[in-house]
Amino acid sequence: MLAPTTSAGPRRWFRQLWVQVLLAMVLGVALGHYYPSAGQNMQPLGDAFIKLIRMLIAPIIFCTVVLGIAKMDDVSRVGKVAIKALIYFEVVTSVALIVALVIVNLWQPGAGMNINASSLDAGSVKAYTGQAAAQGVVPFLLNIIPSTIVGSFAEGNVLQVLFVSVLFGSTLIALGEHGKPLLKLLDLVSQMLFSAVAIVMWAAPIGAFGAIAFTVGKYGASSLVSLGNLLLCFYVICLVFIFLVLAPLSRLCGFSLFKLMRFLREEILICFATTSSEAVLPRMLIKMEQLGCKSSVVGLVIPTGYSFNLDGTCLYLAAVSVFLAQATNTPLDLYQQVGLLAVLLLTSKGAAGVAGAAFVVLAATLSTVGSIPVASVALVLGVHRLLAEGLVPTNLIGNAVATLVISKWEGALDHSQLTRVLNGGSPDLNSPKESTA
Repeated sequence: MLAPTTSAGPRRWFRQLWVQVLLAMVLGVALGHYYPSAGQNMQPLGDAFIKLIRMLIAPIIFCTVVLGIAKMDDVSRVGKVAIKALIYFEVVTSVALIVALVIVNLWQPGAGMNINASSLDAGSVKAYTGQAAAQGVVPFLLNIIPSTIVGSFAEGNVLQVLFVSVLFGSTLIALGEHGKPLLKLLDLVSQMLFSAVAIVMWAAPIGAFGAIAFTVGKYGASSLVSLGNLLLCFYVICLVFIFLVLAPLSRLCGFSLFKLMRFLREEILICFATTSSEAVLPRMLIKMEQLGCKSSVVGLVIPTGYSFNLDGTCLYLAAVSVFLAQATNTPLDLYQQVGLLAVLLLTSKGAAGVAGAAFVVLAATLSTVGSIPVASVALVLGVHRLLAEGLVPTNLIGNAVATLVISKWEGALDHSQLTRVLNGGSPDLNSPKESTA
């Protein structure tokens, strides 16, 4: 746990991280728009920030999950939480796919484009289609088991680290009193790691500036004009899902989605700028505990959700698949779209731990379906990063809601603390980790 913040009164507005990130994004947009080449040169700033965070993710997940499981004192509870989480993930991602399919069919952003797939540059997407060939349910499941324990940490594969963490946490329960010294050591290491996160987060405005300057500088106005209808359609799909699916679900569970988004405003802005939800994974572990969720549930749900609860990615895959069918005049009847939905339920689960994940899985999906030309993914290559600015924050918000819903379902949610924090009060300084950033 991090050291609690002092009660020296509210910080000045310009010292709040979300304000600094927002200002950095405005400056990045301005630089990328007026000086595109200079904006593209800022890419290393965004990449460096994401690498700094990724460096800490594996050990943080390990410590959080092992400590959470060991404090449960009951291995069967771990299985119950995991089953509940997977049921929730499957239901909500199915709803996300249906929402996207309905809206993209009504909107028809690709209608009238009349693209001949044979005229597209298949070479530009060769790297992605090559990775797509290796995607599948069996390879995905086998990949959860690391070749070596050290290898899972070296590669930073979230699911592999989670697998090792559950194994070690369960072993510590079996050790009983003999494992107490190791638990104390892990608790100390956990405090050190979260303190490191607090330090790294001060670089978030610089990372956001570099990432957004690069995006605007490279993809700016021309991409918006050529595929603006798709971008607008996709952003609307994300908003519809958030406010017409997640918001009512949040209300049923006794909290306001709008207040939750306000509480997570820094993380949402960082996701939007960097198009990487991994950049805020450690902070999400902190924030969800601050809301009153037990660390044992948070440690399981958040890392698992990064692989199995990709609401925004599901919206992207469904919307772009149908868009490409419309653009290439590929007929898709109701039965074919139901089949597409079934395929997406499987392929979307492989979107974790892959470079250019959503794009690779899109290529894998089209290869599986067969009717939509795989080469057509070249159409959206230029605006993929702009689409990611919608899907990544949606993934983040979806995982936050999932953690609260599953915590409530498991009876592991402090409702009084949740209400107090969402209404602007201070978290309980004696239980959750405090961020000093």
